[in-house]
Amino acid sequence: MQEFSQSFGTAQVFYPEAGDERCTAALLLDVDPIRLVRSRGASSPDFSLGQYVNDRPYAASSLLASAMAEVFRTARAGRCAARPELPEQAIPLEISLPALPCRHGGVELAHRLFEPLGWQVEAAAVPLDEGFPEWGNSRYVRLTLRGEVRLADALNHLYVLLPVLDDAKHYWVASDEVDKLIRAGEGWLAAHPDRGLITRRYLNRRTALTRAALARLAEVGDDLEDALEPPVEEETAEATPDGEAAEGSGGEPTGESDRPTPLNVLRREAVLAALDDVGARTVIDLGCGSGQLVNALLANKTITKIAGVDVSAHALTLAARKLKLDRMSDARRARLDLFQGSLTYGDSRFAGYDAAVLMEVVEHLDPPRLPALERVVFGGAKPGHVIVTTPNAEYNVRYETLTGMRHPDHRFEWTRAEFRHWAAAVAARYGYQVDYRPVGEDDPELGPPTQMAIFTAGGGDV
Repeated sequence: MQEFSQSFGTAQVFYPEAGDERCTAALLLDVDPIRLVRSRGASSPDFSLGQYVNDRPYAASSLLASAMAEVFRTARAGRCAARPELPEQAIPLEISLPALPCRHGGVELAHRLFEPLGWQVEAAAVPLDEGFPEWGNSRYVRLTLRGEVRLADALNHLYVLLPVLDDAKHYWVASDEVDKLIRAGEGWLAAHPDRGLITRRYLNRRTALTRAALARLAEVGDDLEDALEPPVEEETAEATPDGEAAEGSGGEPTGESDRPTPLNVLRREAVLAALDDVGARTVIDLGCGSGQLVNALLANKTITKIAGVDVSAHALTLAARKLKLDRMSDARRARLDLFQGSLTYGDSRFAGYDAAVLMEVVEHLDPPRLPALERVVFGGAKPGHVIVTTPNAEYNVRYETLTGMRHPDHRFEWTRAEFRHWAAAVAARYGYQVDYRPVGEDDPELGPPTQMAIFTAGGGDV
């Protein structure tokens, strides 16, 4: 047994079983309520945590998440000095949490949060008293997760989602919590369908921190601008008969909403409309990320061949999971090809398509690498049409909370004049004609939030 002192008690790790086929590591957190009283005062965001009688010693809350982060620090970081190759391997895991608080969602919310991450979820509500079934269920859930996952990913899933399900933290949430969330959520949170709900709850609904976190989580093909919209809090939802707030599938209250269509949806719709206009039947998505556009292309049966390419193997894994590749019908699977590749190195697999799409991709390249991308796409692959979207830097002043560029990985953001200058030069150099379209509301002074160029082979000076 190993023992680790915490500010609120003691964490113990022991191994009930350890054999050739199976090993169980158990983390037992012994919370001292008196130490909680001494370490937390009325300034605590949840003053009830500082009382002698509460559920903290008995439930998997943010206290357990904090202890886990300390006890399993190197495992959570994906490091093993003795066997450095092991942390990168997905292994069959089973995680059991006998008493997990699930406020405002219960069993359904546990499924919603863990299943998109590849877990098989077993969740059962814990009754208030088994001897009195008429009393109904408590807000606690008995949760078991099974899946083949990297240990580091599994621990980070728990580190983030335990306090999210509990919807409370035992300490004051400051700006450094954004950094903790970004680190723990690397590789999975940005693509999670409930990332808005997760981010708001993890950060105790502090609007400024939530916006900052969502901005940093924005990925290629995702929508930072929508993340900067004021969040709708769960507490405004209509109450259900049991007194809990009702939540829709997106983590927001059910009912009508006046919020505008997110820009990432408008962008995807604009690309699909452009592909339809040029009559493309075979399409390659260069820089497909988590597969949002690929999924939309699969829904269009007139498109007979689809490829998704990304330099990140992890992004392709997320795409395969989101597309349910393992359960896809044979006919649908025959139309799709997902593969890893770099857009700055020639690749024969890029060729042979009616159209290629670079949706929010070029701004992620260092400017000196752009000529290489141009040679690979326009000079090597030579599709009949190339559709490029990129942010309009002039529009950034419309985002009050935005400082700098829209994403920390952007190497540049073009004005409308800069984008047209680049597109015209590429078109002339490789024998294309180019047309421009706005994406999103076209501000008369600043232009649209996203700008699009549609290249068509057959024009310019070769």
